Formats: sequence, structure tokens, C-alpha cells
Amino acid sequence: MKLAVKPTVLATVVSLSLASSVQAQDATTLDTVQVTANRSAEKVSETLASVTVLTRADIERSQAPDLIDLLGRQAGIDYSRTGGPGQASTVFMRGSNSNHTLVLIDGQRVNPATQGGYDFAHLPLAQVERIEIVRGPRAALWGSDAIGGIIHIFTRDPAQLFVEARAGSYGRSAVTAGFGHGAGHSRIGLSAGYDRSTGFSATNPAAGPWSYDPDKDGYRNRNLSLRARTVIGSQQLSFSGLLTDADVEFDMGETAVRNSQLGLVLAGRLGETWTHSLSLGRSQEVLETPAFGSASDSQRTSVDWVNTLAPNASNTLDLGFNWSRENGELDSIFSGQYDVQRRNTALFASWRGEFAAHTFELSARHDDDSRFGSASTGNAAWGWQASEAIRLRASWGQGFHAPTFNDLHYPGFSNPNLLPEHSHSSEMGLDWTPDARQRLSLSAFRSRISDLIVYVGPPNNLENISRVAIEGVELEYSYRHEGFSVSGNATWQDPRNASTGAQLLRRARHKFSLTADYMFDNSLLLGFDISNYGSRPDFGASLPGHTRLDLRASLPLTAAWTLEGRIENLGDRDYELVSGYNTPGRSGLLSLRYRAP
Repeated sequence: MKLAVKPTVLATVVSLSLASSVQAQDATTLDTVQVTANRSAEKVSETLASVTVLTRADIERSQAPDLIDLLGRQAGIDYSRTGGPGQASTVFMRGSNSNHTLVLIDGQRVNPATQGGYDFAHLPLAQVERIEIVRGPRAALWGSDAIGGIIHIFTRDPAQLFVEARAGSYGRSAVTAGFGHGAGHSRIGLSAGYDRSTGFSATNPAAGPWSYDPDKDGYRNRNLSLRARTVIGSQQLSFSGLLTDADVEFDMGETAVRNSQLGLVLAGRLGETWTHSLSLGRSQEVLETPAFGSASDSQRTSVDWVNTLAPNASNTLDLGFNWSRENGELDSIFSGQYDVQRRNTALFASWRGEFAAHTFELSARHDDDSRFGSASTGNAAWGWQASEAIRLRASWGQGFHAPTFNDLHYPGFSNPNLLPEHSHSSEMGLDWTPDARQRLSLSAFRSRISDLIVYVGPPNNLENISRVAIEGVELEYSYRHEGFSVSGNATWQDPRNASTGAQLLRRARHKFSLTADYMFDNSLLLGFDISNYGSRPDFGASLPGHTRLDLRASLPLTAAWTLEGRIENLGDRDYELVSGYNTPGRSGLLSLRYRAP
């Protein structure tokens, strides 16, 4: 299958141009800069939201086999996957639904308008430079979908020549290469990759007689990334593009998935205290399943303009405008078809300030959607540096999730009168930083989601009737000294249907993750990862809790070459993330990396 992408340009926001100048640092470094929480650059140590930053160094150190596995180790995130590599992969942030997490790639919204939730299965980690995770509602700055939080993925900028090759169990093999060229203030970088797996049976007999087939379900992924930038006077013009073309096998056939994100950003200084970022762009997701006679196409075109005013060192004001148009198409020989579109226009503002030992954030946004009308959201946060080592913070925020095109129009399940889901959340936190080597963060949160869209059967099929109540606590700790480092997180949460008291599906009430590494004098690195998940309910079943142990090692062969090895699920534990779907047993992965010195 060839890549089929229309020659269009899609948006990235201020974060793209700002993040391009950020040097990769370890995630435990307090001076790490993030741009997602407030749509402009800010140190993690000064942010009043719960933020996790993973750099390229963290990604390589983790040796995670794919993006969904890496995300599943982070605080506040549950995940599900219907089988092995390439199978449908979703996250649940802070107990909310999978379509309540806003996903950005290089500043651009990529949640498909057709189904809402982003599928993380097809974005290869080899193309990722950095990940910023913001937990808690950010609709006042980013609009729809950011109820549980935001996952912002920055693609890799191949400033240096690099090559990565992997081979492992279940017929896994992959290769990615990238190179860049620059002259003066201009640079261009290109990277391409191929990933394949013969896989294992995605299903087991618990999936039912109509779904189970013991054959292997393989996966193939071809991907291409291009980044370029140049300077025009006081402005920087940046371009980024990511194309993925994947084939996913399942028991009744194969699904072709094509994703594209292309963006153009003009950013720079307009005055002594005024900077801006103007972005144009487009994203697309195409799904084709011949066995079901089904094809869907989701497209989004957007314009963003963010202006940052900093009149003095104690105050920052962000003013922004967003316009987007979403198109959705579905054509199925069994269920019918639709071809619809909608437009959204939004204005937002944010004020960040400080006085004495106190900091604050105030933000508001108004969205006007051509289908469901208008929505206004706000956010407020306060922080107090109680001592050199201790900071207290508190926040409150609103969120909303617009009905997807499938919600509104899917043949046989539609209800064109659906309203957006709404939420309000509060959080209190404590950050303890006794020295530069370690950091502890404790956050307690509470969310209420109303007008939840649920299936109720004929004649209306979908209605806004349910309410969700979520309470939880997150704990994160990291320590690094000389060759030893350890980091861990734990999440306790109670996500439930407020009407029935039932626990929400596929979300554990508790989870725990621990990572430890030691680097010897010869630069040999040995490490392990332990993950523990509590039991979770699923459709017609209960998924038992499980614990998984992974081992890994890496050894620099020369200044440019590094050899890595990983053993996953050392105890060969049987567990499920979705009822009736298998997960990998004990397996291995060997990697060889080259980076030009």
C-alpha cells in the first residue's frame, strides 16, 4: 500500500516553535521546560499542573517496545490493547474515558473527529523526540477533549545522522534512519522507518466463537518524518510532517491505517515584550477494512494564532485565536454511510503572575461550534513556595468533550441532538525537592463529568444521561546520584458511575510502576522495570490484577554505536488488558543504535 496523503498543510501551535529550541534533558531535571500546560514555555518546577516530561534520553533508556507501553508506566494513566503490536491501543487518564484525553503531535490536535479517541498503536517511538503529559483539565486553553489531560508528542528532529535497528520475539524487526543538513540559520531533517511483526493470536477463546481464531495476527508499519526551519528577519518559519502507513491483521481480515500530520508555523518577536506564533495545518486519519466493506476518513484543517505578552518578569499574558474545520466520512456496505463537517471558532486568554512566594494562573476560553453551539471554560491555579524545598499548589478547571461524528451520525446508533459532555475538576498538590538529586510530588484530584454520552438502545440509541465521579491520588518520586537512578509512581483512584456506583471499565483502582538503573564505570547500564495493576472490570468479565517484570541492559560499543537488550515479562505471566485478547509472554528484543558523534 502506498501513502495517500493530500498535499495540504496543517497546524502546530506555539509549542512547536518554542520546543524546537529546548535542549533534551533528563526528565528528573527541575529546569526542564514544557510548553503544553499553558501554551508557552515554562519550567516544570514552576508549573502549577501535574506534568511529566520524557525526553529522547528517557525514551532510549526505557527501551520501551512501543509508545503505549511507555505511556502505561506513567502516573495517572491506564491503557488497553486488543492484542499485540499494532492492535487498537487507547489510554484512560485519571479515570476518564479514552476520548477524554487530548492528543497533540507537534502542537496539532490529532484526535479523529469520527471516533474521538486517538489510537497510539501506529506512532513509532523511533520517531518521537519528546513527550509532555499534563494531567487534569486544560480545556480553557486547548478546547474539547482535554478532560482527563493532554499527551503532547514532539517528533524527532534528526540534527545528527542516526540509525536504529531492532529484532526480537514474535518475528519483530524494525529499522529507522534519519539525517539532517543545515547551512546558516536553515536546516532540514528527514527520517524514515519500517516496523514489522509476525505477531501472535490477538484473541483467545474468551473472545467468543465469532472472534476467536488461533492464527498469528501480524503488523507492518511504514513511516516518514520531515522537519525544516529557516529564519526570515526576526521570525522563524518551521515545517513538520509525519506520515504513517500501517497494515493490521486480525482474525477476519486486515485493516489499513493511514495517518498524516503536516504543519507550518511562523513564530518570533513582534516587540520588546511581545512574541507570537501563527500556525496553519491539517491532519487526516483513513481506515479501510475490506472484510467488513468499511472505510472512514477523518480530516481536520486549523489555524492558530497565539500571542504572548510579558510586560515584566512577574506577569505573562497569552491571547489566542483558533479556527478549525472537521470533515468526517463513513462508507459501510453493512451499516450505511455519512459525509458531514463542522467548524469551530475559539478565543482564549491566560494570565500567569507571581507575588512574593505565591504564583497564580487564570485562563478562559470560549468555543463556538457550528453543530452543538457554544461552550465556555475556565481554569484557576495557585501555588505557594512554602520553603526552598516545599511548594504547595491547588487548581480548579472545567472541561468538555464534543460529540464525535460517530456519536451523531453512525448509522443505527446516531442521535443528532446530543450535547457535549462537561466536567469540573479540582486538585491539590505538594512538591518536595530537598536537593538537585531527588524530587517527590503528591497530587490529590476530584472530577465530576456530566451529560456523559452512553448507549441506551432504540429508539434514540445514544443519550446524555450518565454522570461520572472520580477521586484519586498520585505519587511520583525520582532519585539520581552518580551511576544509580530510581523512579517510581503510584496511582490510587475510584472512577465510578455516579448513578449506579459501578467501577468504570478497564480502569484499575490502583497501579504502581518502579524503574531502577545502575551504570558501571565502563558505561554498561543494567536496569529493571516493575509494573503492577489492580483488577479491572470489562464487558461481561473481570480482568485480574497482574505484576510484570522487565529486564534491560545497554552497552556503548564505541562513541557512536550502542547495543541494547531487553527481556519483557520475565515471569511469563498470563494477563489481559481487554477481555478475550492476548498479551505478550516472555519475550526478548535486541537493538543496535548508531548516532554520529
